Amino acid sequence: MKILIIEDEIPAAKRLEKLILECKPDAEIIEVIDTVEDALEWFNNNDEPDLVISDIQLADGVSFEIYEELDLECPIIFATAYDQYAIKAFELNSIDYLLKPFNKETLQKSFDKLEKLQPVASLQELDLGSLIQQVSHGNSYKQRFLISKGDALIPVATSQIAYIYTEDKAVMIKTTEGKSYFLNYSLDDLEGQLDPSQFFRLNRQFITSINAIAKISQYFNGKLKIELNPAQEGEVIVSRAKTPVFKNWLEQ
Repeated sequence: MKILIIEDEIPAAKRLEKLILECKPDAEIIEVIDTVEDALEWFNNNDEPDLVISDIQLADGVSFEIYEELDLECPIIFATAYDQYAIKAFELNSIDYLLKPFNKETLQKSFDKLEKLQPVASLQELDLGSLIQQVSHGNSYKQRFLISKGDALIPVATSQIAYIYTEDKAVMIKTTEGKSYFLNYSLDDLEGQLDPSQFFRLNRQFITSINAIAKISQYFNGKLKIELNPAQEGEVIVSRAKTPVFKNWLEQ
């Protein structure tokens, strides 16, 4: 299988190459391209690969510009950190995606899905206009929350959030200053609204900011124990299954 990578972050591209070869040892990574302009030139001068793994936001534009201009037939897996609305659009159009940060198991599932698609999904199945419109507006991650406390309304920027947690079925914000506020959202809702480069769902009770992680310790059975700042009540444990994803997130 000949694979073309379109990715403008060198560490991410190198890591993706490594994961591809772990999943598909016989794969040939024919090129790594980091801009829309270079991708257009490459496709105009080369035969199509068997697969493209493509980031969305590149240094000189949105990668959908490539596929809108060219009449390609090769399947594409999009690698993206965009919010859940863009991701759902990919799913509805039968094109797989990798949600950053991702691991070997996630990539393997994408390869497995491609093998099962009959016929293999192609660009003709994409509603490119809809996707381009969504992505061109930029991401829609929450920048602030408006908190009700008594008669007061308090704006809290996401940059002020240390972590979000559940307590007696209520969802609470803990700010970097140590203040706590009730929040009228579920953790499931919040997970898709917060920037995944800054926030991570540790378990069913906690979503943390990268800046709130004070200490990480090895726990039994491959789990991790997390200490947060400000200090949380009780233990925060990352499961064995989620530990590799958490480590990958920390390395982004």
